[in-house]
Amino acid sequence: LQHMVMSFRVSELQVLLGFAGRNKSGRKHELLAKALQLLKPGCSPAVQMKIKELYRRRFPRKILTPSDLSMLHVQAGQLPSAAALTPGAVLHQAPPAVPAALLPPAPLLGPKHETDVPRLPPPVHPVHPDVKMKRLPFYDVYDELIKPTTLASTNGQRFEEAHFTFALTPQQVQQILTSRDVLPGAKCDYAVQVQLRFCLCETSCPQEDYFPPNLFVKVNGKLCPLPGYLPPTKNGAEPKRPSRPVNITPLARLSATVPNTVVVNWSSEFGRNYSLSVYLVKQLTSVTLLQKLRAKGIRNPDHSRALIKEKLTADPDSEIATTSLRVSLMCPLGKMRLIVPCRAITCTHLQCFDAALYLQMNEKKPTWTCPVCDKKAPYDNLIIDGLFMEILNSCTDCDEIQFAEDGSWCPMKPKKEKQEV
Repeated sequence: LQHMVMSFRVSELQVLLGFAGRNKSGRKHELLAKALQLLKPGCSPAVQMKIKELYRRRFPRKILTPSDLSMLHVQAGQLPSAAALTPGAVLHQAPPAVPAALLPPAPLLGPKHETDVPRLPPPVHPVHPDVKMKRLPFYDVYDELIKPTTLASTNGQRFEEAHFTFALTPQQVQQILTSRDVLPGAKCDYAVQVQLRFCLCETSCPQEDYFPPNLFVKVNGKLCPLPGYLPPTKNGAEPKRPSRPVNITPLARLSATVPNTVVVNWSSEFGRNYSLSVYLVKQLTSVTLLQKLRAKGIRNPDHSRALIKEKLTADPDSEIATTSLRVSLMCPLGKMRLIVPCRAITCTHLQCFDAALYLQMNEKKPTWTCPVCDKKAPYDNLIIDGLFMEILNSCTDCDEIQFAEDGSWCPMKPKKEKQEV
């Protein structure tokens, strides 16, 4: 059956997947991976018959020549060839010859008999719902290897299991292998990675990573390490894993000839479904993100001046008029002088933090929280403040400044340190 499926063209793969109630959109290698997934143990007799029928239509019986027989011995027990999984590869040149004796008797094919084959009911959950994953600042997505797919509760059991396959093209294998970065004494890391992500099956907005409970993942038969559990916050609370993408490159088969398998186990919850997806991504460093932030440009100083005037405009209801505003030139994260002053456009304070430090911290542990006001400060919302750049460049010996109502500023002289006895 596997050889038959491997010899199908796009049209036959689509007919087969449609018959089995699966999604039949995608490029050839995706269709092939989905079709091969139908063959896993427990493959329904109806699907098996459909494969044989499509195969017989594609290659009407021919008399076997001695060379065909020798060809068959070579192919038995051999893995699919490189051509088989390359998208767009010409598969119809040499169909695997199967001796007539091994095939079941051909039923009379015709419109009448088509209807006799029992049709499979379509799966309850769409295979590819319109789930979108949130973009991660530290990764550029090159390709979608498995589109977001519902991890549906199928058997009503406490523990569920789902199987997936994906195949890499020769170009993708090349991209991964050439991104290898080996530091002396360090383990081999690839900048281009195969990334596995989980989220809630929710289509209203882009989803953040979210692990199903009691999750276990096996890639090509090996258990995949997941982020460690966080210490429980309150007594009796179940420990939680920090949800983040999982790099499965070390377990992936970096070959264009053998598909990769992913087996997922999790415990089902009533009324809550999850989604799984796999991507080919390039990991970026905080240095690259800082360059991208600088390339976005520096925000016009007038923005900050307007903010100062707004903050210092006398409020008629207030008893005390605020006439000046003190701001520190030290970064609240590293307690060092600011170098690249930045904040999120959503922040209402003038105080800045240092972009390089902030990005390094989020590279280690992505929280994207403003260190000044604790509100969300995602990468796409960061701006470099032009007014603070001017101030830092012109005022090198003080750590604090004072803004006046008209937006002008003056350095605050450090208080004379009392002599320590």
